[in-house]
Amino acid sequence: MKLTVSQKKTTPISKDLIGVFFEDINYGADGGIYAELIENRNFEFVDCYGDKGDYYTIFDGGYGWKAYPTEDSARLQVVCGSPVSDENPHYLRFAANEAGAGFSNQAYSGITLKKGAAYNVSFYARAVSFLGEITAKVVKDGVTYAEGSVHMAEEDKMHYWHKYTLTVTASDDVNGALFVLALAEKGTAEFDFVSMIPADAVAGVFRKDTFEILQALKPAFMRFPGGCIVEGNTMSNRYRFKDTLKRIEDRKCNWNRWAVHNNRKENDFHSEFSHYNQTLGIGYYEFFLLCDLIGAKPLPVMNVGMACQYQSYEYMEIGSAEFEQMVQDTLDLIEFANGDESSKWGKVRAQLGHKAPFELEYLGIGNEQWQMDNTDFFARYKIFEQRIHAKYPEIKLIGSAGPDVTSNHYTDAWEFYRKEKKNNPNFVYAIDEHYYMPPQWFLEHNDFYDNYPRDIKVFAGEYAAHDPEINIAHVSKNNWKAGISEAAFLTGIERNADVVALSSYAPLFARVNYTQWAPDLIWMDENTSWGTPSYYVQKLFSKFRAESTLDLGDQIEKLRAQGIYCSAGETEDKTTIVKLVNTTDNEVSIDLENEEGKALTPVKETVMCAALTDYNCAKNPMCVAPKETVECSGKIKMAPQSFIIVEIK
Repeated sequence: MKLTVSQKKTTPISKDLIGVFFEDINYGADGGIYAELIENRNFEFVDCYGDKGDYYTIFDGGYGWKAYPTEDSARLQVVCGSPVSDENPHYLRFAANEAGAGFSNQAYSGITLKKGAAYNVSFYARAVSFLGEITAKVVKDGVTYAEGSVHMAEEDKMHYWHKYTLTVTASDDVNGALFVLALAEKGTAEFDFVSMIPADAVAGVFRKDTFEILQALKPAFMRFPGGCIVEGNTMSNRYRFKDTLKRIEDRKCNWNRWAVHNNRKENDFHSEFSHYNQTLGIGYYEFFLLCDLIGAKPLPVMNVGMACQYQSYEYMEIGSAEFEQMVQDTLDLIEFANGDESSKWGKVRAQLGHKAPFELEYLGIGNEQWQMDNTDFFARYKIFEQRIHAKYPEIKLIGSAGPDVTSNHYTDAWEFYRKEKKNNPNFVYAIDEHYYMPPQWFLEHNDFYDNYPRDIKVFAGEYAAHDPEINIAHVSKNNWKAGISEAAFLTGIERNADVVALSSYAPLFARVNYTQWAPDLIWMDENTSWGTPSYYVQKLFSKFRAESTLDLGDQIEKLRAQGIYCSAGETEDKTTIVKLVNTTDNEVSIDLENEEGKALTPVKETVMCAALTDYNCAKNPMCVAPKETVECSGKIKMAPQSFIIVEIK
């Protein structure tokens, strides 16, 4: 088999083609990349119930906390009255019945410590009838693995809140341990905002190993914070970005929309993740900061006055004071990101620690909205667009094509945007398309964008191959069958980079045993984080992004008919990059040649190859991963079910 690689450039490839989408699903923020180890640190968690149009919560501020070492050792009461923050009004009133009694936190799967590592502990405390030593420690089966103590404030200050900080060091490795705060003597004290964060957390916020694997992907942009999180399952549950810019103690805890995922009659509309809450330790500032740290452009998504259309009937009337506030919030967000220190919200950003603007370029208007007579998303978009571009004409707006690419929602959306853009070229930059499909769909639709009109850009904002043979939210759903089909599809996206400007796999993170949705790009447990086969596919397309595509002509269709998918491009340094995906069960040999028939000899090959059911896990995180070969022959030998990238100088 031959492949003739022309040097004729056909279309430029967007530098922002490969990005990521970060939504707090699967405990991806709290319990995930957010380095906080304590669960329900502010005693504000709620237990979530219900179904579409009928969601409700029950306060459960003591969730995750117990008396230590036994129930009789102490009394725990979650109370309110004079809190550290009025936004989070509850706190713990703790009475030790004996010396050494304390209270423990379950910390998701339990505290994990690594020998020699340091951990920063902090908490607010107020004495009631106790003035003495408070010990913070990590224990398991009677063994203490880290410990440190502080003394309560002097008697003249005993009725005021004080923040105490200390650093403890792990004496050994441990998993599944408890975090404990204990009083040296019998007495009563009050506590709030208990925290334990590894000292190596990036910027004091992000879990180091998870951050590093995300950074290694080198995404061009990051879309955040959702997703359905933006909309909320009710309007009161929606994401409020201004609340997340306050000091940590004043960020009002919110229940997570994914706490009620898969609620149904059989489980009394109450899932195993019903205590999934958002502390907002990662708020909008931290999202922007994360983008800054990994070198990605920020792409925030703003609510247009609608709760999730799948899960709710709620919305704000167009023209209402509440709706107008949503529009103003969007304008304020742009000022927060790009305004100088003399502006109201630019000053807030500077006070949070980032004087330089975040250089916001893209902005999503709505998440997965579609047109309905009562909610009228199209009218909402037009209002947002007019108000935003009247003040910030340079902002590139992302519209929504709805929840799929198969229904009338999708076709109606494209018709709307195309009609409006004819009269207003700045009306929309790109349309956000979502598709979660079986692997076979991605193979069959490698040419999905070949015949798209080129008048509006596409943002493939949420996509992933879902193996229908695996029906549980487990890491095995991230198998090579999914990964190789995505690689094949991405060759089509790359060939059509003149219309597809942005793309991002979804979701980004998943924590083992805390997963509502699979597959996902990066998995983690309490010990480690690892990339999936899909992660390495994304990483390779990011690493080997060419500057422009090269013409392969009708060879693409001929190869596709034989189960081979391909794209070719040229980088800025004139290196030719050829991507080949063999989805057959046979070895395939390909001779590369130029237009004159002269053989092209690769200088390096990067290969991914595995059984279709193979996947990466904590015990074998590199089961499906790229391998490089420097010494290459002129003939490309593609193993069955393989993805290969060829570099030619």
